[in-house]
Amino acid sequence: MAFDYSLIGKRIKHARDKQGITQEVLAEKLDVSNAYISKIERGKTPINLDRLSQLCVVLDESPEYILSGANIPTQDYLRNEIILMLEDCSPEKIKLIMQVIKSIVEFKEQ
Repeated sequence: MAFDYSLIGKRIKHARDKQGITQEVLAEKLDVSNAYISKIERGKTPINLDRLSQLCVVLDESPEYILSGANIPTQDYLRNEIILMLEDCSPEKIKLIMQVIKSIVEFKEQ
């Protein structure tokens, strides 16, 4: 199973924001550099299992959520994944995505 480190990083950033802490505070709690946290959040460097475990404790999140976005008890986690993917898209790209989604939703299966 391949991991999308960009999405993992976005989930970490989201969890950090939800806790109301900065990258600097998170880095301090994990005894790592701020640059390392920044690289993880941008998906530029993978996170090892030991660090993931520490991070989950600090951010009060499950490893399942950080790795796959799937610890939410409902199927809404897929909506959250789509929202995370759209965060970095330009307005033009979002408009194109909307057109594709609309076509799929309106498609009538036979």
